[in-house]
Amino acid sequence: MQWSLVIPVKALARAKSRLTDAAGDAVRPGLALAFAQDTVAAALDCPEVRDVAVVTDDPLAGRELSALGALILADEPAGGLNAALAHGAAAVRFRRPGAAVAALNADLPALRPAELERVLRAAGEFPRSFLADAAGIGTTLLAAGPGRELGPAFGVDSRRRHLASGAVELAPGAVDSVRQDVDTGADLRAALALGAGARTVAAVGALPLRALPSGCGY
Repeated sequence: MQWSLVIPVKALARAKSRLTDAAGDAVRPGLALAFAQDTVAAALDCPEVRDVAVVTDDPLAGRELSALGALILADEPAGGLNAALAHGAAAVRFRRPGAAVAALNADLPALRPAELERVLRAAGEFPRSFLADAAGIGTTLLAAGPGRELGPAFGVDSRRRHLASGAVELAPGAVDSVRQDVDTGADLRAALALGAGARTVAAVGALPLRALPSGCGY
């Protein structure tokens, strides 16, 4: 099956507040946009992905991600991350009833299409499933097959909450790029070590030297 991905993008001015150890307020919006651009571009290159819907009210993010080929949906509920994901999934299924839908984080700058393909193929074996993040605490992908509600429970300790909701935890090998979201300078360093996308590399290269995560090689 092919999947419709729903990717939420927060207003860039408020995004990635925990990256203050690596980037100040003036540069964090650019980093957040670069992460989202690299995530969407890689997702659209995955053969298991039919389309990508981005839920955002940020005008710049909407323009840039639309230019990559994503469908842009307004965050009409304005009720936080899980409400945005539920809204996005409903909008996708309004256009294509019975679609297989997966929520994907927007901060996966090292995402590899082949690794995402591996995860989505594994997800196709279950009615509802998820992939834990690199820390083993959060979630980077939540999938719901045709006819199943997405039921997002992202936020603090989302791995535990998705397990409790009945979603199956996926465990495919060699999918580090799908697990490595970026919230802190250490996360950014890990994503760069995996091989971040061109837009993230350029955004990091434009940071003041004192702001660069130690050992990132830029």
